[in-house]
Amino acid sequence: MTRTVLLALDTSTEYCSVALLDADARTGQPPAAAPRVLARHEKTGAVSSARVLPAVKELFDEAGLALRDCNAIAFGAGPGSFTGLRTAAGVAQGLAFGLALPVVPVSTLLACAESARLRDPAATRVLAVLDARMGEVYWADYAWSADAAEWHIVSAPALGDPGALAIPSEPFTLAGNAAAAFGDRLAAAGAARTVDGEAVPHAVPLAHAAWRAYRAGRVVSAEQAAPEYIRDKVAQTSAEREAVRAVREEGRGQ
Repeated sequence: MTRTVLLALDTSTEYCSVALLDADARTGQPPAAAPRVLARHEKTGAVSSARVLPAVKELFDEAGLALRDCNAIAFGAGPGSFTGLRTAAGVAQGLAFGLALPVVPVSTLLACAESARLRDPAATRVLAVLDARMGEVYWADYAWSADAAEWHIVSAPALGDPGALAIPSEPFTLAGNAAAAFGDRLAAAGAARTVDGEAVPHAVPLAHAAWRAYRAGRVVSAEQAAPEYIRDKVAQTSAEREAVRAVREEGRGQ
């Protein structure tokens, strides 16, 4: 089979984002009779779980395809909203189980880098930084290899202080919403060649990144599909909150 159909899902933010990529497996180019990518990207807040499957059906209907025509399911694995990540992973896993398909987990930070490159071909070194709330950011550093037509991970996804990120030594694009969220606290914003605040998690760049991963065989089985939280724990017990409060009070008294 030369035709490949890949479904991409992302609910890591307040948006429900779904894309359907229909391409020739040998060249990456779309069949003449089909669009390359169809998408739905809607601000749904906390109800993404109720919108994902209807959006999937709409895209397949629009493309004149059926779920059985799909070759792989991709999803935004994180980091991002814990609930949103579980939604995307769960839907991808359920569809993949039902259709006996492989799954392609894609970092939401990589999707930001891919978005920046799709919007600006000169964005070949990208520092992707997203607001992680609680005064922190999710970040990763990527370099695009034109020869390999693939991203190289310079610094893997991590959680950090917005003022303490490792800034690339070469011209780079700052992708993500962190510059808008943190302003001057994000030192990388002032050092960037350009800041692309629109390069945020979205199913279309995610589908492009997943397409390359699928062709390279970087897939997992449905039972292995899981979110990438980065921050493992948000909720604290009462005792933990008291301990943090005590440390802060001690610091103020010195």
